[in-house]
Amino acid sequence: MPDTQPEQRPVSSDSIVVGHDGSGYADHAVAVALDLARQLRAPVVLVRAWSIDTAPRPANWEFGYVSSIEEYADAVRTELVEAVMAEVAKHPDVKVEYRAIYASPLNSLVDASRGARMLVVGSRGRGGLSGMLLGSVSEQCVRHAKCPVLVVRPNT
Repeated sequence: MPDTQPEQRPVSSDSIVVGHDGSGYADHAVAVALDLARQLRAPVVLVRAWSIDTAPRPANWEFGYVSSIEEYADAVRTELVEAVMAEVAKHPDVKVEYRAIYASPLNSLVDASRGARMLVVGSRGRGGLSGMLLGSVSEQCVRHAKCPVLVVRPNT
């Protein structure tokens, strides 16, 4: 994986970073983070980590053509924007930035949290151990993030 990428530039110190993996838990984390951002007048940086295995096919993909990392990143970013579009539309006064980061979820979120006001993650993600209270990424974010972490549980 590349060492440096524009998606890894530092966030502003008043930013709320939110991890989104496409799960319902992540959708709920986005909703909570956007409500909080509106109250704090803070910008939000939505982060989706990806790998070639997890990325959607780029729009120009065709059999026999090898898409570039940038084309995959654009496809991931587009998928992220579409996934949160309805919730973001409910918060027109909140500035939102989207980042598709070619790295592991933990590394992406910990790196993005450097200098942020807060990191917000869902209590679980797409992992397979549904009986656990916290997913592995959210648990590791609590341990390693460089800012306060809010782990959002669904309303049940």
